[in-house]
Amino acid sequence: MSEQTAQTTTEPQTGDAFTIWAVFKRGTHLHEGRAPLADELAALAAQGVVTRGIYDVSGMRADADILVWMHGTPGGSTPPEALQAAVRRIRRSRELAGTEQVWGAMGVHRDAEFNKRHVPGFLRDVEPKRWVTVYPFNRSYDWYLLPAEERSRMLAEHGRAGAAYRGVIANTVSAFALGDYEWILPLESDELTELVDMMRELRAVDARLHVREEIPFFTGRRIGADQIEEVLA
Repeated sequence: MSEQTAQTTTEPQTGDAFTIWAVFKRGTHLHEGRAPLADELAALAAQGVVTRGIYDVSGMRADADILVWMHGTPGGSTPPEALQAAVRRIRRSRELAGTEQVWGAMGVHRDAEFNKRHVPGFLRDVEPKRWVTVYPFNRSYDWYLLPAEERSRMLAEHGRAGAAYRGVIANTVSAFALGDYEWILPLESDELTELVDMMRELRAVDARLHVREEIPFFTGRRIGADQIEEVLA
């Protein structure tokens, strides 16, 4: 949730920028007659759906192997239903048709509670990093009833704690009413240990006392569509 990488001199025109994640686990076989995932993603790109990345999350946990992250064209008007359709389309691809979707979430860019000027990296033309961790987040029930000054103090402390991790791209988006979560937090870095160290550092701040839920975590390395079959083999 660090904002050190989200500073920008000119805020992009993000519009109603929706984004979506789909996590799949290994199935029993491939569907050779289906269209390859790379072809499906290219067709989706022509319709305004951008693939931020495909990630190998295998081995990090027992119930997941592949994470796909997509979003609308920055500054465009890709509707949320286009992202829903995109997930259905990639589920029917040759590589993923034999898998089971085990988790999914949608988010949309709105003011972040920790910094009103925060714009997610994926909307600022920041290149994807090698590693990502994606997790949902719910505040405690009393958090939104606390005095604004108290919340600001804790969030400022939180921001300072993450400021040392300059290689991390923050992509916090709102998820209220879109599912079971209030926020979705995708953090990117070229170094996996930077994500590990940053998450540990953020445990030692007062805002940590107002966390109700922040699982599951899905963490993985960015790969090409042509590498999926090896991950699922």
